[in-house]
Amino acid sequence: MQRKIRIKKGDKIIVLTGKDKGKSGVVKMVMPKLAKVLVEGVNMRTTHKKPSPAGAGGIVKEETPIHVSNISYFDEEKKVATRIGYKVEKGQKTRFSKKSGNIIED
Repeated sequence: MQRKIRIKKGDKIIVLTGKDKGKSGVVKMVMPKLAKVLVEGVNMRTTHKKPSPAGAGGIVKEETPIHVSNISYFDEEKKVATRIGYKVEKGQKTRFSKKSGNIIED
């Protein structure tokens, strides 16, 4: 069974566990079937690229996906990690921060 991922592209997150614990970044891509997200500047990997007609080779750093259980939404107001909830207001479904109660703009 596939989990519902409440994190969306463009959300600011904070890493809870692993080698990048405490780092924060913006979500670039969400992979719901794998339950992973790609975060800017987090979980970096060094790869060696061969030269090709498309570009020069060399040592390149790139982001790799991180599991959603290892991240949390970062509440800008309280400066703390928080969970995300949903509520319906005026017939519109919105996301909100569980710690501060503020509505999260998509």
